[in-house]
Amino acid sequence: MDEIRLFQKRMSDNNIDAYIISSNDYHMSEYVNDFFKSIQYLTGFTGSVATLIITLDKAYLWVDERNYVQALQQVIDTNIEIINQGHLDSITTIDFLKKFYDKEINKTLGFDGKLISATRINKLISELPERVKINSNTDIINLMWSKRPELPFSLIYKLSEYFSGRKYVDKLNDVLNEMKNNNADMHIISTLEDQAWLYNLRGNDIQYNPVFLAYTIITPTSTTLFVDNKKIDLTIEKYLTEINVVIKEYNDFYEYLKTIKNKKILIDLNYSNYEIFQILSTRSNEIINKQNPIINLKSIKNKTEIKNIKNAQKKDGAALTKFMCYLKTNYGKAEMTELNLAEHLEYLRKKNKGFIDLSFKTICAFNEHTTMMNYSPTLESNSKVEGNGILLVDSGGHYMDGSTDITRTFVIGKLNDKLKTQFTAVLKSMIALDQAIFLKGTTGANLDILARESLWKLKIDYGCKTGHGIGYLLSIHEGPNNFHWKDKNSVPIMPGMITTCEPGLYLDKYGIRLENELLCVENDTNDFGTFYSFENITYCPIDVDAIKVSLLTKEEREWLINYHKMVYDNIASLLNDDERQWLQEYIQKM
Repeated sequence: MDEIRLFQKRMSDNNIDAYIISSNDYHMSEYVNDFFKSIQYLTGFTGSVATLIITLDKAYLWVDERNYVQALQQVIDTNIEIINQGHLDSITTIDFLKKFYDKEINKTLGFDGKLISATRINKLISELPERVKINSNTDIINLMWSKRPELPFSLIYKLSEYFSGRKYVDKLNDVLNEMKNNNADMHIISTLEDQAWLYNLRGNDIQYNPVFLAYTIITPTSTTLFVDNKKIDLTIEKYLTEINVVIKEYNDFYEYLKTIKNKKILIDLNYSNYEIFQILSTRSNEIINKQNPIINLKSIKNKTEIKNIKNAQKKDGAALTKFMCYLKTNYGKAEMTELNLAEHLEYLRKKNKGFIDLSFKTICAFNEHTTMMNYSPTLESNSKVEGNGILLVDSGGHYMDGSTDITRTFVIGKLNDKLKTQFTAVLKSMIALDQAIFLKGTTGANLDILARESLWKLKIDYGCKTGHGIGYLLSIHEGPNNFHWKDKNSVPIMPGMITTCEPGLYLDKYGIRLENELLCVENDTNDFGTFYSFENITYCPIDVDAIKVSLLTKEEREWLINYHKMVYDNIASLLNDDERQWLQEYIQKM
């Protein structure tokens, strides 16, 4: 592409031999505003997670396993090599740069220090030869992207205690206690979800992510919020004044950092950019590099949040059940495409009270498109849904009373025996994790094997996590809880945590995934300790047409019958008469 060639010219002009571009924004967000989509601008790749390294004669794009097939289809520049970082034999970005800078002629590495985490850059610098010069202040993208989008703007709104369940002052006290435990004079937060949670505020600066661009500095006596003042109306200004939050301009943050000296600063360098670290570390400050305490605090949903989330799940489950009814009763009668089905589902969600937005772009994939974990239909890729096959729909919504994430794979026409066997294996995986009873202290990595066992027996696996945490009207992907046997830092699953359970399989010609959300609850305490289990809080039927019933055990069949009864009891009142009758008849097929 011409953009890569121009970028290489700019590198040469600035005496830079290799340049790193990440998919992050200034706040290390997973999803970003269009202003930060530099990799898409340079390569055409639209996936959410990637790293691009450009040298003077070639470019290399690292993507995770979820996005590898998508990258192969979207990146048409033959001078860009695509690397699947999920493969064990794939070279890492650090090893690539170590090898690259092993040659004497290469001496300068460039990147924008505001767009890569401090942890990542510090590790890289520690492994590179000392002779390699670091240029972290040249934003080449800005020099060449003439029609670059503006930084986002959206008005900030308040989430009342009726929805949040806790006041700002109580949340702040929890953070201050963690600062005291770490002997910190100051805590700096740049992650957007954590700030939105702390203040009980929301925005719309990133599509499908109800957050706003900001930084926060907390001391025992003050809290300072750096945000674009134009995003704050009189109501929010009054609220922030009443809770004693000092408001400063977003663009003044880095200059303010330069005034901080001789402080003990609690900061999570995994989620703070290198520029922040560089400024603070050169002014006699002591960096206390620990996980932002809010990550754990917000992962444990309070009673109000849990009550609200269940209500949101019922509305959302009803919308998807209406969609399923439409799909099953109108297939072959109405023209269906991936796009118009995704639009119909969005229409059904929008009719729900309290709906704000989709929680991510709907994945509506038919047949071969199901091989891509994050495929979303476009005008160019839109397929007709006809003949025999499978339709995978991964979708969700943001409501004032919570966020949802659900995946269903539907049968279109007839399904062959092999596909039914594999669908049933995925269902067995979901059931196994759903039914888990485990001792306090058990981690998501410990539990993940329960979900994978039925697929491993078929010599099949999937490269992604089995599940992730869910934010409350925040990011649909929230840590620290997840299910992944490879996660070396896996945390215990605790009551109040909500984690998705979404096993699947992805083969050359198709993919299958099912997804529910599981709320960890206390189960029992006896002489052996405290036991936890899961409460399923997703209310939507599973396509029984895809199940090979003979492969289910008696217990699994009972689980499915009970699950469908639970679904009916929770959403029947939200359906019209025809939909209710259809649901009742459909779930009785088992």
